[in-house]
Amino acid sequence: MTATTAKTPVDFWFDPLCPWAWMTSRWMLEVEKVRPVEVRWHVMSLAVLNENKLDQVPEEYREMLRTTAWWPVRVCIAAEQKFGSEVLGRLYTALGTRFHNQGLERDRETIVAALEEAGLPAELADAAYTDAYDAELRASHQEGIGLVGEDVGTPVIAVPGADGERVAFFGPVVTPAPKGEAAARLWDGTLLVASTPGFYEIKRTRTAGPIFD
Repeated sequence: MTATTAKTPVDFWFDPLCPWAWMTSRWMLEVEKVRPVEVRWHVMSLAVLNENKLDQVPEEYREMLRTTAWWPVRVCIAAEQKFGSEVLGRLYTALGTRFHNQGLERDRETIVAALEEAGLPAELADAAYTDAYDAELRASHQEGIGLVGEDVGTPVIAVPGADGERVAFFGPVVTPAPKGEAAARLWDGTLLVASTPGFYEIKRTRTAGPIFD
């Protein structure tokens, strides 16, 4: 009999509206195929992150943060509260595919279709327009953003560190999402730099938008 190797839990905080988080999440699913890791999905919110910074963002983005940015995250947190965190992965995939790959409107009709694809009741879409689960949403958001600080966005990823402390970071921001061994190399390298004491940032100017495939 051979012993099975336990998979490393990878906590991933997402906002379904962010195209860059979507790219990272698709890469993370590739990593699951080539490294012994298991993604655990959590909700964070660009609306919550930016609610005290609205005067610092463009007007068009500001209006989105006040309104539609709340809808998908509220539905996701309602689904988690009612059916458990295991539903978040498939709901995120259903939402993200519609929002980003298909370019559909971020409205109730699209959310309902995503819920149905994920095997969840359509009435969960009602949560988009109420603050009934906002306390839980804020708690989930704070758990993630509290690991990395307020000056980043989504996604946030956290893994167990060698010393027992969590290693957490924003990103990586990448397009298109690497596959196969390329996904594995990026994962290994990301963990290497993120786990280095005192390491904070690697960055360069983006010259391409998200490539959805």
